[in-house]
Amino acid sequence: MINEILQYNKTFVENKEYEEYVTSKYPDKKIAVISCMDTRLTELLPAALGLKNGDAKFIKNAGGIISHPYGSVIRSLLIGIYELQIQEILVIGHTDCGAMHIDSHKILKKMQIQGIAKKDIEMLKSCGINFESWLGGFADLEHSIKASVNLIRNHPLIPDGIMVHGLVIDSVTGELTKVI
Repeated sequence: MINEILQYNKTFVENKEYEEYVTSKYPDKKIAVISCMDTRLTELLPAALGLKNGDAKFIKNAGGIISHPYGSVIRSLLIGIYELQIQEILVIGHTDCGAMHIDSHKILKKMQIQGIAKKDIEMLKSCGINFESWLGGFADLEHSIKASVNLIRNHPLIPDGIMVHGLVIDSVTGELTKVI
């Protein structure tokens, strides 16, 4: 697959197809969007929001969840706010999310099948890694979105003037519903 990608890229650059995507590092609409990495959202989400390349910063992960108050999502938001002029944050979950109901115990078993040693998993547990919460899913989409929104709104390093909203996008139609 990587050879196909590199060959395509060579043609892409030679034909200057990148020119239509040229923009600055600063988001034109001063928005950051936290959403799921689901492939259905790759083009649907920006289209449903009316955003084009350069309008917003997109932060994507499994479930669009902020799993740690000092993890990479919050780090990205802080850099976005203090370096890239982000003024508004949208936390957007989606219908039929694969991260819902994920069983961390099944993932741990799959890790072992793939060759991850049980002693390594146990060592991480002894260092304080809670696999249940870190790898687990969520049962209620709206509750998950509200928890992430509230974490951002109440974070000691996020300034008061930042607006934070929670929404659900229909992963088929793109319809948005405001949650919080």
